[in-house]
Amino acid sequence: MVYQEDVLKVANQFADLTLGEADVLRRGMSGKFRSRQEFVAVEQKFISNCRAKGYEDDLIFEVWNQIKSFAGYAFAKGHSASYAVESYQSLFLKCYYPLEFMTAVLNNGGGFYSAEHYLHEAKKQGANICLPCINNSDHPNRLIGKSIYLGFGYLKNLETYTIQRLLTERQLRGKFKSLDDFIDRVLISIEQLTILIRVDAFRFTKQTKTELQWQAIFKLNTNGIKTNQSKLFKIQHKEFKLPKLENNWIENAYDEMELLGFPLCDYFHLVNVEMKNGKLASQMKDFIHKEILIYGSLVTTRFNKTSKGKLMRLSTFIDCNGDYFDAVHFTDVVDKYPINGLGVYACYGKITDRYDFYSMSVVWSKKLSIIPDPRNN
Repeated sequence: MVYQEDVLKVANQFADLTLGEADVLRRGMSGKFRSRQEFVAVEQKFISNCRAKGYEDDLIFEVWNQIKSFAGYAFAKGHSASYAVESYQSLFLKCYYPLEFMTAVLNNGGGFYSAEHYLHEAKKQGANICLPCINNSDHPNRLIGKSIYLGFGYLKNLETYTIQRLLTERQLRGKFKSLDDFIDRVLISIEQLTILIRVDAFRFTKQTKTELQWQAIFKLNTNGIKTNQSKLFKIQHKEFKLPKLENNWIENAYDEMELLGFPLCDYFHLVNVEMKNGKLASQMKDFIHKEILIYGSLVTTRFNKTSKGKLMRLSTFIDCNGDYFDAVHFTDVVDKYPINGLGVYACYGKITDRYDFYSMSVVWSKKLSIIPDPRNN
């Protein structure tokens, strides 16, 4: 018995229950029976009918136990068919349209993993991940060629009305030509504009974020008086001569972590200690039952309970080549070596093999420090 309909057939043809009685049995297996007494009565009739047909008790209770265990795995045929179709369609799209598929998954809210690891998968499929852009991004993620432009919806503290004004203005009157053009056309506060500048959404201007930030402060009306009325004449903006202002990739990474929740650069690039003598996930098969060191960037982690009720931790990492590996903190080390958020960890442990799936039984682990934000010095 695989489907709920199979229970109906067995009860009807094996135990001579009516289809109505068989349906009570089916509902009982899925926990939807109307009363316990009704279900027990059908159970007794099932057994008595089978005995009346001359079946041995061993056979009767073997079939009955199969029906009772049915609730653990069976489902309706309609669900089965729809899941099969959806699974096949998803597999087809992921195989032949991987970038479109991953963009759609991200726009659908992702799944078990965080957005940055779906982006990691997209990178492995050849995607170029781009920060939000004033002229190319929408509220959701947008795929242009092989470039996935992150959506404005990722930006923490960017107001919905700001996004709506920006997109409406761009749709009606075309792309923005400069920061001045944007300020003229979109009603926005200095706080909201700062978010867009810090995420490098104006990079098409070829100016650094620091220069754009100073220009925004000088040019934007920050006295709190705002108007939606269109300007009759084009505003002549003053040109301010600024000293050369630079920002570096480390500052950009910290801005991305604050605004998006993750950096576009690899976490391994941010580590400020030497990573030596580490192996790769692809080499685990060469060190079965041996202890090795692998540096891994945390993907996800969760606790599980042993049969004795003690806690253990199951974690998934990616190595510096982007390949995944699993690590287990058993009960004797789970408290001594905690996992403290995203980042790169040195994982030292014994490699185990189970049906050609390799994982690490952790002996010790340590989170590596990263380069500090130079602006905090």
